[in-house]
Amino acid sequence: MVSEELKELLNKAIAREIQVSIQYMWQHILWRGVDGFAVKDEFKKIAIAEMKHAEMIAERLAYLGGEPTTKPDPIFVGKNLKEMLENDKKAEEGAIQLYHKVIELAQKEGDTTTARLFRKILEDEEEHHDVFTGLLEGN
Repeated sequence: MVSEELKELLNKAIAREIQVSIQYMWQHILWRGVDGFAVKDEFKKIAIAEMKHAEMIAERLAYLGGEPTTKPDPIFVGKNLKEMLENDKKAEEGAIQLYHKVIELAQKEGDTTTARLFRKILEDEEEHHDVFTGLLEGN
């Protein structure tokens, strides 16, 4: 049996994943200019990965007896490419911090499956952070 605290963290993770999947997809659609053309496909690719994360986390939470949220965290699309990338980098930093907490608590509670799931997702989030950081350096 996992704690309510862990279930709450999983729901925070779902809300965050839904948020960024919408945020990145809208950025893919709303990009402008030559610089935007160069990264639009990256926005779409990462948006799809984030939605898959939301699904995996929701399935895990449902298995643990929780009710997955359908409400995203606030979405920040941005008015230009630099603002988009800054918002995205910040969102990934928040995810990395949250997922470290989830892993730590899951391990403490003996929930190795949740810890393993979040280690895999954390790898992806760190990669996304690296992509946005690199794109910002070129902007």
